Amino acid sequence: MRYKLYIPGPCEVDEEVLTAMAQPTPRHYGPEWMEMYTEVVGMLKQVFGTQHDLFMVPAAGSALLDMAFGSMLAEGEAVIVGMNGFFGERMGVIAECHGLRVIPFQAPLGQPLDPEELRRALREHPETRAVAVVHHETATTVMNPVRELAEVTHEADLPIIVDAVSSLGGVPLLVDEWGIDVCVTVANKCLECPPGLAFISVGPRAWEWVDRNENTHHGWYLSLRTWRWYAENWGAWHPTPVTMPTNNVLGLRVSLRRILAEGLEAHYARYRRASQAVRRGLEAVGFEMFIPDGPYASPIVTAVKSRPEFPVSELMAYLARQHGILISGGLEPLAGKIFRIGHMGKAATRPFLMEFLFAVEEFLRTRGIPVAPGASMVGLAEGA
Repeated sequence: MRYKLYIPGPCEVDEEVLTAMAQPTPRHYGPEWMEMYTEVVGMLKQVFGTQHDLFMVPAAGSALLDMAFGSMLAEGEAVIVGMNGFFGERMGVIAECHGLRVIPFQAPLGQPLDPEELRRALREHPETRAVAVVHHETATTVMNPVRELAEVTHEADLPIIVDAVSSLGGVPLLVDEWGIDVCVTVANKCLECPPGLAFISVGPRAWEWVDRNENTHHGWYLSLRTWRWYAENWGAWHPTPVTMPTNNVLGLRVSLRRILAEGLEAHYARYRRASQAVRRGLEAVGFEMFIPDGPYASPIVTAVKSRPEFPVSELMAYLARQHGILISGGLEPLAGKIFRIGHMGKAATRPFLMEFLFAVEEFLRTRGIPVAPGASMVGLAEGA
């Protein structure tokens, strides 16, 4: 069976992107490549909202968090890491693997990180050398207030590292305006491409920390110094230290052109409409959202509480078996307590939304729960 992806990523990719990737493989250097590379990096900078350095790396997002920690901080130094879900905790693990001393500042599951708690942690730990936070905690679908967290970090004259893997391109995030020193994202979430590419922006404050650690070495491939050296010395014809997955870049170019032609605000609005259609529709048939409506509820992924009439696993299995629809469950302490629906790529389109909502209605009726046909379409009727 060919499954349709309604998960927090990767997303359903448009055929135009897949067609572009099916072209003959271009080489990763030379004038033709540089024309494409320069265009793609320029478009990425528009999405990031940055005029600073930006590197396109064959990797997953976690690899570039390795790159940030390993390039900026020396073994034994302290980093404050925001933790209010699985991916914030993973960020802490990545930092610890570089020999860093992790100081957590936490919020309960389902709650955003509090800038005042960060301010308190910085006051209590003056030895801190950096702050690291996740923008969109995908495990709970909470949006953390990155702009305010960056302001507090800069009060202490420290750099902030932001994991925007599942947010950049899906919600407003202005790297330079908000003072984000390092920002990491990937192609396979809100940029609506297959996995394989990750991107990291590096601002002047971050470079100061990199250069301060001149004698710190955490490898070659995931070293910002390595990528800067090639950009500066080979940048006219071979700007990266390694072979690039050039067909992935062809697909990314098509997707970025489409997103920017649509307009970033329109792109964000499409996700918001999709999330509202799912939230209103599922509420209409008796579900409760894990994150209430408000500024911290993600428009990119929606988390829905389990119901006493059936386990989440039964709903997920039914959707996959009967309709070829894949959704995600909860992670670790939320396993069995929530399920999650992504709104990226085709999952944000009206046909996909209708198919998902009708399938949920059908499942409920098989469990003897009376649901009028079309009851879950209320959100679509309201304009999604």
